[in-house]
Amino acid sequence: MSIELKTSAELEALAGGSDKAVSRLTFLFDDGKFTETGRYVTSGGSLSGVVTGFGYVDGVPVYAFSQDISAKSGALTKQGADKISALYSLAAETGAPVVGIYDSYGADVSDALTSLTSYGELLLKSANLSGVVPTVSVVCGVCAGAAAMLAVGADLVVVTKDSELYVSPNSGIKDLAANAAATGVAALVADDDAAAFAAVKSFLGRVPQNNLAPVPMYEFEEPTAAFGTDAISQAEAVFDEGSVKELYADFGKAAFTALASIGGSCVGVLATNKTDDKLTVHDCAKLARFMRMLDCFNIPAVTFVDTQGFKNDEAAQKCGAVKAMAKVSHAYAEATNVKVSVVTGKAYGTAFMALAGKGANSDMTFALDSSVISALDPLTAVEFLSHDKLAGAEDLAAARQALADEYVSKECSAYAAAQCGAVDGVVTAAQVRGAVREAVEIMAGKRAQRLPKKHSNIQL
Repeated sequence: MSIELKTSAELEALAGGSDKAVSRLTFLFDDGKFTETGRYVTSGGSLSGVVTGFGYVDGVPVYAFSQDISAKSGALTKQGADKISALYSLAAETGAPVVGIYDSYGADVSDALTSLTSYGELLLKSANLSGVVPTVSVVCGVCAGAAAMLAVGADLVVVTKDSELYVSPNSGIKDLAANAAATGVAALVADDDAAAFAAVKSFLGRVPQNNLAPVPMYEFEEPTAAFGTDAISQAEAVFDEGSVKELYADFGKAAFTALASIGGSCVGVLATNKTDDKLTVHDCAKLARFMRMLDCFNIPAVTFVDTQGFKNDEAAQKCGAVKAMAKVSHAYAEATNVKVSVVTGKAYGTAFMALAGKGANSDMTFALDSSVISALDPLTAVEFLSHDKLAGAEDLAAARQALADEYVSKECSAYAAAQCGAVDGVVTAAQVRGAVREAVEIMAGKRAQRLPKKHSNIQL
């Protein structure tokens, strides 16, 4: 098969992509400057459908591609896939992050079978990059079919509020961007392209360049917020001023996940008391995936534990509550990054073991002096331990509560937990920041070994 060669003027006329595809890359890179790759690659005598290149984001080298909706509705052609594939290969060889900007209705239907093969190769390369370099997907328009599968495989997915992310059309969901956030597919929804890339730049500036690079360090200011009773106020009181950036706020409402810094060092924050609700299947999925992302890049994890446990009613059981509990516990146990836990309120039973248990799931655990740590809900415990004392009580509820309060004060205090070695120390609210910072710093050189294997078989 011969290739019709074009003149330099003809190639230049077809080169690159639309202004929109290029401008999105300028939003991403420092000073809007990047070096384009594969500029003169064409598909069937027209644009290849994607602009690829590399540059710097806050001084860190980054590779990126931007789909061009003006070329065959952004359809992925064989030539466009080859450009993205070459970019993935460069990222793997040089250990630099990859940002994919999606605006396409899917594969090139005029050569559907070839496009399917191309997507298969991209999915393989993307999977191989996972855990090696940070990957980010930015959905700025339509992201459909196989492209959606490719986009969602990234470490961080950001969608603009008017974008559409789906595998098959006609789902009946009107606000697909909000749905992506509510289901945990997207970490956040941005108002426009500029806001989306500002979030991406913030993320890339906080995580290591690759899985062998050190955790970033920043200049920092001491926090000024008061230590409250919910996850957000506690995080703002413990971590460096202005450093807490929440992710997945619309998914798993009882749990809290964020990137932050303490003493200038990047950390991940996980907490269970954004609301007073028990942990649901979605909360478990949110905590587990975030912990695994932190572990990929050896980012220390700080967990604030304040929960009565996992939601375990009939509806939760039908949704696979036990599987969800196993998932989050497995994620914590398998992770070899630095893990510091602080019990800031209630920590009952399996929730304490999964999120703060010494040995596997936490390297160092502290407890607020007012916290309650119990193998069972105290009200349940007194039913087992003091059932005879409840017999004949005039006000059963009041008698049960009095016994539960007594049980908490004697058996479930932070000091009782420290006495038996369940926690490493008891701290006041004012001491939490210092304890966490010192623990993160002293364990920075942590080394951990696991049995040789391909991978663990985590519940999904």
